Amino acid sequence: MTDTRTVLAIDQGTTSTRAILFDAGARALATAQREFAQHYPESGWVEHDAEDIWRDTLAVTREAIAGAGGALPAAIGITNQRETVVLWDRATGRPLHNAIVWQDRRTADACAALRAAGHEPMVTARTGLLLDPYFSATKLGWLLDHVPGARARAGRGELAFGTIDSFLLWRMTGGRVHATDATNASRTLLFDIHRQRWCPDLLALFDILAALLPEVRDNAGHFGDTTADLLGAPVPITGMAGDQQAALIGQGCFAAGTAKATYGTGCFMLLNTGDSAVTSANRLLATTAYRLDGRATYAVEGSIFVAGAAVKWLRDGLGLITHASQTNDMATRVADNGGVYMVPAFTGLGAPHWDAGARGLISGLTLGSSAAHVARAALESVGYQTLDLIDAMARDGAGRPDALRVDGGMTANDWLCQFLADMLRVPVERPAHLETTALGAAFLAGMSAGIWKGVEAVAALATRMDSFTPRMTDGERDGLIAGWRDALARALLRG
Repeated sequence: MTDTRTVLAIDQGTTSTRAILFDAGARALATAQREFAQHYPESGWVEHDAEDIWRDTLAVTREAIAGAGGALPAAIGITNQRETVVLWDRATGRPLHNAIVWQDRRTADACAALRAAGHEPMVTARTGLLLDPYFSATKLGWLLDHVPGARARAGRGELAFGTIDSFLLWRMTGGRVHATDATNASRTLLFDIHRQRWCPDLLALFDILAALLPEVRDNAGHFGDTTADLLGAPVPITGMAGDQQAALIGQGCFAAGTAKATYGTGCFMLLNTGDSAVTSANRLLATTAYRLDGRATYAVEGSIFVAGAAVKWLRDGLGLITHASQTNDMATRVADNGGVYMVPAFTGLGAPHWDAGARGLISGLTLGSSAAHVARAALESVGYQTLDLIDAMARDGAGRPDALRVDGGMTANDWLCQFLADMLRVPVERPAHLETTALGAAFLAGMSAGIWKGVEAVAALATRMDSFTPRMTDGERDGLIAGWRDALARALLRG
């Protein structure tokens, strides 16, 4: 008998919120999406209005359901931009301040002070992370210190903290559930990934009250039901994961050694390391990949801050293109990169460098350089940065993947996928459905709801559409990498 049940995935990202309704065959039946405003109150600060996010979430959820005929889904899964912090009033559900986004650098000095005081080894040993403003704890500390009365109110139990998943869950359940999942908790600098619990020593270090924190749960399970007024009847929320871990699940990377890279605003690569968290000597991150039935699986992660954002800058900052898809043709319009390299360190450099002071540069320009060379350099920079991550993972003993599974909007670009394969010397596999982040959230919710029977059934649905195999000569590849390393050294020197 055909299973007619559906699962709704809410994918709350950095620049937009979407909802996708999937059937039992993991086919997308309807999609709705809305972009929302970015706020930059000071240099290096990035904020979102959490009320905008909530309104968009509700709107796209209703639109997607209506677009597929109006029948309510059997379950809802949530995936979200990680590390972004919301502090809200438990009585009203209203945020006290704009959400502070993962890209925000306002707490760089606070992180530097903690490093100088010698705290980073303990933090890394417990969390797998580094002392960087990218993560949630210092953002939350900033809110408590800068929103009038926040610390006092937190002490009285009046406030709640959460990443976007937790805030949406609170709103969707009418304030009945204050919870998060193990993957989002792993990105806060407050969670011991080995013991899978909030860490009292870290709470003391960052001066955070435990009463603010959500309950940490498995990624698949019954988180709560939506209030009846939202969709017309209660719908269970049964899956939740941070966006990069959701993409790992959506790509079917359940075996140790499998890897995926998601190319959106930034690039995030995760390599499944099984039941052991790899300690990195190369400033990569250890993180919870997923937790099912109380058992944690781990991944090593490398984060590139700027990938698709470099293409966006070509469009909005330089006016070289009007649409991102033009970069594919521009890259093929020139025979080579003409010696032009872009290091897109617009917000510093992520893994494995973690240099907040590095700044972007374009090197090798001559009178013969064209807009096509600059566009190609932007795409090439993504390949070089990905290679840096792969090499660092190998040096840490995590191994090299036999193939890289890619997703995200940038991977619609065939030229980029081929360049990745050439740089990494492994096949690059592109799935039939590029929005694997939403699919991963759907898989988690559907497994809990009984639509899919475990990870084996999910992995079978994570189908590949295209494979790009290496074809560049060793000499050409080595020459390009040498040019990249020279440009990178210049960017790091400037930082």
